[in-house]
Amino acid sequence: MALQNFLSSRDFWMTGSIGDTPPRMNILFICSMNKWRSPTGEAIFRRYDGVATRSAGTSRKARHQVNLSDIRWADLICVMEEKHNARLRSDFRGDVKRKAIHVLDIPDDYQFMDPELVDLIRDAVEPMIEEAAGQSPLGL
Repeated sequence: MALQNFLSSRDFWMTGSIGDTPPRMNILFICSMNKWRSPTGEAIFRRYDGVATRSAGTSRKARHQVNLSDIRWADLICVMEEKHNARLRSDFRGDVKRKAIHVLDIPDDYQFMDPELVDLIRDAVEPMIEEAAGQSPLGL
């Protein structure tokens, strides 16, 4: 629902620059330590047209701990496990209320850019991007 609201909003169609630059969808990837899984998601989709990415962790010891600025920036939030979703909903109650948060159900069993991890993240997130592009008259 939040993703649909974003796609139909004036802000979505007014982002990006005039000309060939497509509107941007901001995707935030979150795991615990921001060491392997979420940076992999960020790296995979960094070069997709119309997509901007960031990654963060929920732990205080994370390489980059998720903060309010990250939450407000994101149009779509992809968390690796349900515990990350629960943490966001606890720490950022009102700010995530209308955000599209998707639990990818990817355990902490992988290293950065592990081919199996790349496949899992791509398989989960590409349909979300394609769905968003299908709703976009500009084709994202």
